[in-house]
Amino acid sequence: MCEVCDSGESLALTVARADALTWLNAEAVRKHPISVAAPTARTEKRAQGAQPALSVSDELRRIQGARRTLIKGAIVLTLDSTIGDFPSADILIEHGKIKEIRPSIEAGDSDLAVIDGKNCIVVPGFVDTHSHSYQGLLRGLLPNGVHADYDRDVQNLLTMHYSPDDAYAGVLITALGLLESGTTTLVDISQVAHSPEHSDANIKALQDAGGRAVFAFSRGIGPKAQYPQDLKRMLPAYFNSPDGLLTPALAVSRDPKTYAIAREFGVRAVLHIRVESDSLVALHKAGVIRDGDEFIHCAHLNQDAWNVIRDSGGRTSHSVPLEMAMGHGTPAIQEALNNGVRPSLSGDHATTVAMDMFGMMRAAFNMQRVTVHRRRRDGEEGVPPLVTPRQVLEFATVNGARVANLDHRIGTLTPGKDADLLMLKADRLDVWPINNAYATVVNQMSAAHVEAVFVAGKARKWRGVLTGVDQAHVLDLAARGRDAVLARAGYSATLLA
Repeated sequence: MCEVCDSGESLALTVARADALTWLNAEAVRKHPISVAAPTARTEKRAQGAQPALSVSDELRRIQGARRTLIKGAIVLTLDSTIGDFPSADILIEHGKIKEIRPSIEAGDSDLAVIDGKNCIVVPGFVDTHSHSYQGLLRGLLPNGVHADYDRDVQNLLTMHYSPDDAYAGVLITALGLLESGTTTLVDISQVAHSPEHSDANIKALQDAGGRAVFAFSRGIGPKAQYPQDLKRMLPAYFNSPDGLLTPALAVSRDPKTYAIAREFGVRAVLHIRVESDSLVALHKAGVIRDGDEFIHCAHLNQDAWNVIRDSGGRTSHSVPLEMAMGHGTPAIQEALNNGVRPSLSGDHATTVAMDMFGMMRAAFNMQRVTVHRRRRDGEEGVPPLVTPRQVLEFATVNGARVANLDHRIGTLTPGKDADLLMLKADRLDVWPINNAYATVVNQMSAAHVEAVFVAGKARKWRGVLTGVDQAHVLDLAARGRDAVLARAGYSATLLA
């Protein structure tokens, strides 16, 4: 739907351009709940009369070019308990960071873009803490798939047939899809590092998508694979700025030697672990686990393993819809809470279920509560409390930022942090009227309500459309990549089954 002037490049994206959205007309702008104006002495007076509407391209140009942005009059859920929430407040963004949050900010006229946030709920950007993003080419390929199908068809067949171009296309469409639906940060675990060129393509796609990402360097297949030693090359090439949108980690195995590589290069370790409690305890005894390491799934671990995670300062990621659908085990949200670990949410991959944070929140909310209700009906004592919508939104935001080791920069709407935030459209027939903001976001809304997305203060989505994205080119890249991978593997997808 977007038109980008520089669409002939091999990359799918260009620098965000205001003219990418010119297809929206002025009448749609006038009826929309978000409006942008450059404040002047005449602004208030003109607002009382007939004020000319800016075109969407002018709006976006104003926002992208201004040094400061002021969101006015939104419902603001900061997720920061020291600040609290606001039924109506303003958010001042300056140099990509949150400068101030309170009602009635008077910021002056100098180089300022003002956004009307009326009838919007503003929340921190979502953080997906576990994504095999290259598999974006394989969305819905296993509609009835279970874990054994995934191992057979994806891990042990299709993955090995990816070229660097295919890896780029898969990561790109995944990262853009997440950004479009409100996920501003992801932890990407590649598992397609068949060569340094594959890894470079993976990183390039994350950069081009324009969101924030943790690149967790993972294994590949074949003689050109350089895992884990290629981390030495990539760190100075791609991760030389502590303030950048891309940060490194290492996806490790249960072999302590892979942990040793992570320690050598000073990066976090990210481990898939479920059922294998003894392996996790052994890693602890080997002295390789460190504060901040990430543990994925954690289904059916025993208490000794949970003690290791808790006492080491470990963080956990739970792919609730996928774990239930594909048989990874009962999602361990309650086990994490029982052990004082703050759980985060992740999509894993999209071969069977959607990587949609609204769906993940809803699944976590319902799964925990149905389990607690059953235990109460069975007469158990010491049953934990029901999770609340606020807690679940924390799973998707501040907890996710902590798991990604980025909570000092994102995860809450806190002055001094990067302005990663969502504007969610609330005046729609499917959610209006708003009676409880947290319940609306977690249990009523969907990706369709994501009206605007900001990453480090830059508008990556505006008026429901990603900015600076040649959508037709991205779709074509993904389709051609999918066809190439399936053809090389001799694999047939079934469209109607």
